[in-house]
Amino acid sequence: MTIKLSILGSTGNIGESTIRVVRALKGKARIVGLAAGKNIERVIEQIKEFSPEAVSVKDEEDARTIRKAFPRLDVLYGPQGACEIAALPEAQTVVAGIVGIAGLPSTYRAIKLGKRVALANKEALVTAGTLMTKAARRSGAELIPVDSEHCAIFQCLRGENIRQVSRILLTGSGGALRDYPIDEIKNATLEEVMKHPTWRMGRKITVDSATLMNKGLELIEASYLFGLPAEKIEVVIHRESIVHSLVEFLDGSVMAQLAAPDMALPIQYAITFPIRATGDVPKLDFSTMKSLSFESPSLKRYPCFKLAQEAFATSEAHTIALNSANEVAVKAFIAGRIKFGAIHSTIKKVLGKTLPYQPQTIEEVLHADEKARAAAERVILKGE
Repeated sequence: MTIKLSILGSTGNIGESTIRVVRALKGKARIVGLAAGKNIERVIEQIKEFSPEAVSVKDEEDARTIRKAFPRLDVLYGPQGACEIAALPEAQTVVAGIVGIAGLPSTYRAIKLGKRVALANKEALVTAGTLMTKAARRSGAELIPVDSEHCAIFQCLRGENIRQVSRILLTGSGGALRDYPIDEIKNATLEEVMKHPTWRMGRKITVDSATLMNKGLELIEASYLFGLPAEKIEVVIHRESIVHSLVEFLDGSVMAQLAAPDMALPIQYAITFPIRATGDVPKLDFSTMKSLSFESPSLKRYPCFKLAQEAFATSEAHTIALNSANEVAVKAFIAGRIKFGAIHSTIKKVLGKTLPYQPQTIEEVLHADEKARAAAERVILKGE
């Protein structure tokens, strides 16, 4: 049986890794829908290689360009276009790889329709976790995590009783600044931040790794995915990025999932689950593995992680504001508008102005996101 896929974010890191997986599966998976942004040249290459049923891009002008090149192809654009790609009747599985809250509406659409969602967009659960999980229960949608840490936990919990879990441990590399002098971190340059020690990722997630905000967001995501309170979820720095996460049970047993640091593996697992298929991920060589180290993260080094913990303990409005302010601040840092240390101070100020409440609709989530983004911009521009 051929697995039919829609890929949301097809030209990004997750999308490209998914395409690599499709090639490795050698006819066992077929791409029927592609949703991308502005990288039109790459989209055209993907269309030529995979002949999808429909494609969506960010702008109407780009959509016209693709229609001219492929007059028989169904070409859409904008957020609604991405939602339609997620909703394609032929697509059994939707790979949710659009970065940030921009991926929320299309991911939600796939969940409401009862699709299998290979979830790489952690922001969907961070900003709308209650709405997403309720919709999945109603529709019967499968949420299979693609983040390597959550995929590891998902595998360790297979066949286990969640009530017998004492804690889960999310591992993280610590990012590019894990050994940087603490008093100099606030002035770290973009070039320094982008030198991730083990993973090759996009710029936003690489910055989040350096602040450890990625682990804060993943803690929130894990709570929704596995139905565990925050106090049962811990983060440890694991420099080798070989152990992708661990689960400890009531009897003291600990299960871990190990693999090379390659996103193709969790993507393929989500697509082919419950079957494990042969892929092209390199195998571990235990004869050359000298050590596996673990350490607690320093909140002085990673103050953004503490902000994530505090936001999650307060309200969903705060986790929305956390994500929104972080996206704005990281973008400003990448653009050279603020220093690295201002990412934390910007988020902290926005959270301080946020009132606690729980959105009841996706529209309310998006409205709260807009307000938090505007607040973050005011902080950056005026220091308010």
